[in-house]
Amino acid sequence: MAKPKHSFALRFWITVFAFALASAGGFVFGGCHDGPFGRFQARALDAEQESQLGSAVYREIIYNHDVVRDGPIVDIVNKVGKRLAEAASKKEVRQLTRLKTGRFDWEFRVLRMYQANAFCLPGGKVIVFTGILPVAETEAGLAAVIGHEIGHALAHHGSERLAQNMAVGLGEAIIAEKLGRTEEEKEEIMAKLGASTDEGILLPFSREHESEADHIGLILLAAAGYDPHEAIHLWQRMEKMGIGDKMPEFKSTHPSHQHRTRDLENWLPEVMPLCDESQKQAGRTPLPEVKSYK
Repeated sequence: MAKPKHSFALRFWITVFAFALASAGGFVFGGCHDGPFGRFQARALDAEQESQLGSAVYREIIYNHDVVRDGPIVDIVNKVGKRLAEAASKKEVRQLTRLKTGRFDWEFRVLRMYQANAFCLPGGKVIVFTGILPVAETEAGLAAVIGHEIGHALAHHGSERLAQNMAVGLGEAIIAEKLGRTEEEKEEIMAKLGASTDEGILLPFSREHESEADHIGLILLAAAGYDPHEAIHLWQRMEKMGIGDKMPEFKSTHPSHQHRTRDLENWLPEVMPLCDESQKQAGRTPLPEVKSYK
């Protein structure tokens, strides 16, 4: 049973790329942007740099992993992704999230991987692992997964997290000292960037970021015509498949299931007016089965 290729090199060169932007003077400090839900936000990258970084990482991932090129699940992922991306540009969504539309080049790919995982790279490149499909169960469940990840990208959480890491001491002097030495030292740098896990690409998000992505994802879910209650059902399924507070890989450092579902329930009255009643039932179609390995 062939496993997809992945290596330390991918994670390491993602870091090098990010710090190349830093050494070129591209990091934005000393100013704030309009963040999600009206809060101020410091970012390390501007929109063009986010797009460059996301595209570079995306190409590496596609080259090094087993991409599902066609079939029903590819069609469904693209359909769901496009609905969510279109919802992100709606006036009502912008008003609720208080986010600007931004510049995103949306693409949606499925990787044949057993991990229950999904992520959205800066700039709008969305990756869905086949391992998350049994957890999602339905089209609406998949929309809840992708909507959450798109929420991180819309809120520029990766750029903000990188700015926070840089601000607390991960400067160019440390990089100059660390790079080129042992694998362990490189891994230490990667850990500070949140890319030291086996398939880690993005920075580890804080609980605040996770809560914001949940909120934005719920808004997108409703605005795209899916029943927002499906986000709650998704987390209930995740809780059932876990042991205690153990999370699937997809959400390993996130708030507790109970906290998350309580917040989602509290936000329901806000998002229900966005939901098109005529489309909600369509999202309950079960997803097709896809093997995580050939």
